[in-house]
Amino acid sequence: MIDITRPIYPGVPVWPGDTPFSYQLVARIAEGDSVNVGKLTSTTHLGTHLDAPWHYVDEGGKLETVPLEVLMGPCRVVDARGQAALTADFLKTIQLAERTLFFTGQPNIWQSFPHTFMHVLPEAVRYMAAQGVRLYGTDCPSVDPLTSKDLPAHKAFAQAGIYIVEGLALEGVAAGKYELICLPLKLEGAEAAPVRAILR
Repeated sequence: MIDITRPIYPGVPVWPGDTPFSYQLVARIAEGDSVNVGKLTSTTHLGTHLDAPWHYVDEGGKLETVPLEVLMGPCRVVDARGQAALTADFLKTIQLAERTLFFTGQPNIWQSFPHTFMHVLPEAVRYMAAQGVRLYGTDCPSVDPLTSKDLPAHKAFAQAGIYIVEGLALEGVAAGKYELICLPLKLEGAEAAPVRAILR
């Protein structure tokens, strides 16, 4: 079993300007309380997370509409190192699966938030859809460039009906076939949630 989830800790890099993660105890046994109880503050796009379509399309489905069967089952990990942008031409050289995860060379722990990473061209999204891909996973923090405002890749994924998992920890994972289990927190009405993702 391989854990492909990024660790969450105080100071973990988040998207520039987004809500940072914090965890603090509001009750402590050491201070006379009967239990230890913590409080979380965070962006929903924390570490390894699932985007619901509502995140990038206002008429898109919220988190509870994402089918669980899409998030569990056979998958393929692809080595996409060296690709500045994911193109249909590159995809034609590899095998795809219903759930395909792309390792682009991102480290499993970011010392600072990456500003340059592989983004996805809409033509590549359309090609993946034609090949039956339903879940796209990446070790990058987004499928669009950091400075993108119109989010062409996100919108292409929405049109294609392909769900997106971002921020996977794929360093050290060999390319090949696996079984994926990738379950988000059940945050009804939300546009995203952290996931615990594993391969076996």
